Parts: sequence; structure tokens; C-alpha cells
Amino acid sequence: MIAKFKPTWMVDTVYNISPTQLKEHGIKAVLSDLDNTLIAWNNPNGTPELRKWMADLHQAGIPLIVVSNNSAKRVSKAVRNLNLPFVSRSLKPLSFGITTARKRLGLKKSEVVMVGDQLMTDMLAANTAGVRSILVKPLINTDKWDTQINRFFEKFVMKDLQKKYPNMKWQEDLND
Repeated sequence: MIAKFKPTWMVDTVYNISPTQLKEHGIKAVLSDLDNTLIAWNNPNGTPELRKWMADLHQAGIPLIVVSNNSAKRVSKAVRNLNLPFVSRSLKPLSFGITTARKRLGLKKSEVVMVGDQLMTDMLAANTAGVRSILVKPLINTDKWDTQINRFFEKFVMKDLQKKYPNMKWQEDLND
């Protein structure tokens, strides 16, 4: 059961995931959580690093789609300045949102990766959907109240994962 939470990779930040490395792994599209993965949950404007990473993905022909549990109104407002497509009310940890985004792109499971900052939602949803995943560290150390509950339980899940998979470690990038 604990394997359902295991990420394929653990990378410090989304900005370190290079399009070249994604292509080396056969990845043609990135699906990403929104809050504390792409943007700080309390700062929807994003950062210059995010905009550069998005431009690098675009230049490499790798689409980026936000897969969020938030409402369409909330996600639309958050990504308006970033001009990103999205799937709202994705029902993570269920696979619904990931599968919807993948099918929208017409890609196989092996051709997409889900990026997120939570084991309990993002990684579990990716594994349930049968796609690879990248766990990133949250952009900031504060969360909305509902996410704080997940973070509490996540500590125990991470401890069990590291016990079962001792080689599981944070990496600088996908090839570290």
C-alpha cells in the first residue's frame, strides 16, 4: 500500500526540471499541481523563475497543464497571468484530473509526468493514473488549513516510504 505514495523522482523545485531531461525520459507533457508547486498558494503572480521555466518548456514543445483540486474560478484567476490550460476539481487523489488532462493531449500514460508537492494527493493520484511523478518541495512553508492536515499525515507516510525505499532521496534534477 505504501508504494502508492512513492514518487518516481524527488526534485528540490519545479524550476530544476529541464525540458531536455524530460525528453530523455520520453516525457512529452507536464501536468502540475498549482498551489505551492507552481505558485505560492498566497501569491498567484508566480516568479521570474517560473516564467523562465514555462518559456523553456514552451520552446521545447512540452505543454504544461495545471491539474488542481480547486474550483474553476480559483484556478482561472490564479493562472490568468500565466496563460495556462487547466483541469479544475480534479478530485486528487483520484486519477480523474490526470486522466482528463492526458486524454486532452492525446498522449499515452508513459508520455506524461505529474508534478506536485504532496504525497497524499499528487503522488497518489499519479500512481493511481499510472503515470510517472515528480515530488517537489513546497515553495513556501505555509499552507491553507486543509493542506495542513495532509502535511501532518504526510510526515508518517514519508517516514514509511524512506524505510521501505532507502535509496529514495531528494535530487537536484531528474538525472542527479
